[in-house]
Amino acid sequence: MQGKLTVDPASQIAKIDDRVYSALIEHLGRSVYDGLYQPNHPQSDQDGFRQDVIDAVKSLNIDLIRYPGGNFVSGFNWEDSIGPKSTRPTRLDLAWRSIETNQFGLHEFMKWTQKTGTRPDMAVNLGSRGIDAARNLVEYCNFSGGTYWSDLRKQNGAEEPFNIKTWCLGNEMDGDWQIGHKTADEYGRLAHETAKVMRLVDPSIDLVVSGSSTREMATFGSWEETVLDHTYDDVDYLSLHRYYDNEENDLANFLAKSIDFDEFISGIVAVCDAVKARKHSHKTLNLALDEWNVWYHSHKQDDETAPWQQAPHLLEDHYNFEDALMVGTMLITLLKHADRVKIACLAQLVNVIAPIMTDEHGIWLQSIFFPFLQISKYGRGITLTPQQTATTYDSKDFKDVPYLDSLAVYNSENHEIVIFAENKGNTTMDFQTDLHDLNAQTVIEATQFCGYDIKQTNENQQMALHPNSNVHLSDNTLTASLQPLSWNMFRLHVTH
Repeated sequence: MQGKLTVDPASQIAKIDDRVYSALIEHLGRSVYDGLYQPNHPQSDQDGFRQDVIDAVKSLNIDLIRYPGGNFVSGFNWEDSIGPKSTRPTRLDLAWRSIETNQFGLHEFMKWTQKTGTRPDMAVNLGSRGIDAARNLVEYCNFSGGTYWSDLRKQNGAEEPFNIKTWCLGNEMDGDWQIGHKTADEYGRLAHETAKVMRLVDPSIDLVVSGSSTREMATFGSWEETVLDHTYDDVDYLSLHRYYDNEENDLANFLAKSIDFDEFISGIVAVCDAVKARKHSHKTLNLALDEWNVWYHSHKQDDETAPWQQAPHLLEDHYNFEDALMVGTMLITLLKHADRVKIACLAQLVNVIAPIMTDEHGIWLQSIFFPFLQISKYGRGITLTPQQTATTYDSKDFKDVPYLDSLAVYNSENHEIVIFAENKGNTTMDFQTDLHDLNAQTVIEATQFCGYDIKQTNENQQMALHPNSNVHLSDNTLTASLQPLSWNMFRLHVTH
């Protein structure tokens, strides 16, 4: 097979926003309890935080952490999670039919973000609650002092305000599974009024309004139009969520779903721009793809899990190698939309559909950890417009699917071009990159993630990134062999 990528430093999509490498932490299953927070565990610090988890999160270069949900937030009373732990109430979490002890709350979360070098992306409850609780939460977190809520924060140990910049106006309010589900008009009006009062408390915050929870919703598209009719001038980002599965055990069709992902993002951009035109607005609304991942392995186990447990094993997908390839191609797709996708949260981060898993002995890293690790570390800079030619195939649901998915990122500060390339085929691909005027000098690093059975998981920690020695650079052309079913990265020093 043949594959070619041509990149031109003058043809740029956009600078990649650091917030594209973000994640979701939800009070769901073992994400928080036995994940982030496990007092008395040998790996935990004086605050009860798992140090091994903190180290793994740091290695992923995560920027924002969306919290506390997810579906959980639509039934959450934020006041339950502050003050002395001995007085915090234990509640029923109706979203996941679990017991919530509130022993990990707002102050613990903020301290954890400081230790991991991440920033908070706080969601407010627009399901069972609304305007008043949201404005009070902003005042508690961001107002300097001298008022009831800001002084209560100080009383609870945080003298300085948290200064949380990014806020989500609810979660998946289009879904009837959501506590407090609303029509587009109902939610749009509430989001508008909530945004108004939150900004009266702190005009500096950024707001994310909820879009469609899946592309398959009957209201997809019309939901966005109606909600944005109410909120376009109030918010900075529109949220969208996307998960994929391989329930049919069809690898070719599974990996081809990156085409659907691309069309999904482009479709939402078109809706946003149509509302902009209709409103004669000069503002361009960007996107927060604040839930995305592969999710399906744990469905049967979740159906059999008894309700009303504390930190039950829920959504604990054990990812295999083909899932890592799917995550890799989704990451490339995200960067192709760097001009409009400014926030993206891998959902989730620890134990729950996550790259990091914990047990009584320590942590183990899932297959999807590795492509995210590389692209979050080296996918910094400007996305160059990809001009790609490659052998194609047809799958059950998609036509003319390229076996190659590739992209180049230009980092002028480091004088680097970083190329990400995935071979979706079962045979070796001869890959070539034409670097135009970039004046490539040397190959700094060339790695490949390949050679594993597509159904292999990583509980035994056998997976790793390996050097790729089949690489040659000459006359501004990179040539390489991409192994069958492989994720690849090439870092080049350039003098442009």
